[in-house]
Amino acid sequence: MLTLLGGRGRHCDGLSRRSFLQVGALGVGGLTLSGLMRAEAAGGKKGGHKSVIMVYLSGGMAHQDTFDPKPNAPAEVRGEFGVIPTAIPGVQFTDKVPKLAKIADKLAVIRTVVGQPDEHSSWMSYTGLPMDPAKREKRPHFGSVVAKVQGPTDPLVPAFVDLSPTMQHKPYNSPGPMMLGRSAAGVKVDGDEVAVMKNLTVPADRLTDRQALLSDMDRIKRQAETGGTLGLDTFHDRAFDVLTSSKLVDALDISKEPPTLRDRYGKGSPKHLGDGAPLWNEQLLMARRLVEAGARVVTLGYGFWDTHGGNFGHLKQHLPTFDQGISALVEDLHARGLDRDCTVVVWGEFGRTPKINKDAGRDHWARVNFALLAGGGMRTGQVIGGTDAVAGEAKTDPVPYPWVLATVYKNLGIDPHDMVYDVAGRPNPILPGSASVIDKVY
Repeated sequence: MLTLLGGRGRHCDGLSRRSFLQVGALGVGGLTLSGLMRAEAAGGKKGGHKSVIMVYLSGGMAHQDTFDPKPNAPAEVRGEFGVIPTAIPGVQFTDKVPKLAKIADKLAVIRTVVGQPDEHSSWMSYTGLPMDPAKREKRPHFGSVVAKVQGPTDPLVPAFVDLSPTMQHKPYNSPGPMMLGRSAAGVKVDGDEVAVMKNLTVPADRLTDRQALLSDMDRIKRQAETGGTLGLDTFHDRAFDVLTSSKLVDALDISKEPPTLRDRYGKGSPKHLGDGAPLWNEQLLMARRLVEAGARVVTLGYGFWDTHGGNFGHLKQHLPTFDQGISALVEDLHARGLDRDCTVVVWGEFGRTPKINKDAGRDHWARVNFALLAGGGMRTGQVIGGTDAVAGEAKTDPVPYPWVLATVYKNLGIDPHDMVYDVAGRPNPILPGSASVIDKVY
């Protein structure tokens, strides 16, 4: 198997490793390129190119200090930040997200997301279930469901790309395809792999020279596993097409964008924060380029928001980057005419306590959280749900986590109550029957 080597990368656990990309093994999920092509060929019906970019906020961002401020609450609840008006009449955000406040007419702000237990985990956001029952039931990442049901829009662009890095706290990491098997796994592209793909040490002509040898190796391996006969593997040929066509690499190469647009997004940093994700705005631009190139689902972990201590100092430092990147993504989609087709979801695992603790922090608060929705042809410029005077409970219009995923599926053209078939061919409901779409966004 051919290995393409890149530079060294530094990970959140402090260990350094050599970046690598193997022909036949693109992605941490173990999905081979030729396997990816088979999976895509076996994928379900193909329709119009609807897409979703989901931004997972590892650690749980303080909802009171961003999108649900309580300026009339006592000081120990209100916190240090002021409030500013938004583009939605009568709605205020805190003064640390001014760019998002200006484009609030392009957002649907849900202030009453409920149902996440007190656990640091991405599983509820990606599967609609808490981590333990999701694992027990082998519930797949929603991107794998989409890849299984709809397949690719382009044979050279994966249906599902996961830009989330491998984080030190394992439950932050993206769930796999689970019951759907490896053929539905997303193509995992970490920051190191992006660098490798853009700086291949083996040129395309040399890849082609070695294609026959690698093809023989794959056929021998499959013969040993299945007892079948040797034959032409067009999927392996298509795997080489992916590497040499430049479509995927081009989509990840933000240097092709105008400098003014790149400046609008901002950079952030690929360096991990805490035991969570980097706050890396260039990945937001990569995500837009990927859906424009044909990807149906792009997910990424973004920032670290577990602020048990020093909540306000942490947010003062990092909210400006968040504000710049997310607002740029939403505006960019509108500018490029993608706002009808691409849904953006920004959310995390839970909110933070109404009362500020002795360390100037806010602890876990599983009773209520927020989500930002944009695009997808949804009705924006509105706030859905309201919390009590201290942002501690949902008073009106609680929105369970699976309802957000049901809405995403609907926007993609998938019935959230339809069946998806596991590796044994057994039907499984995509979401529980109790999961409804959020009617107010239509």
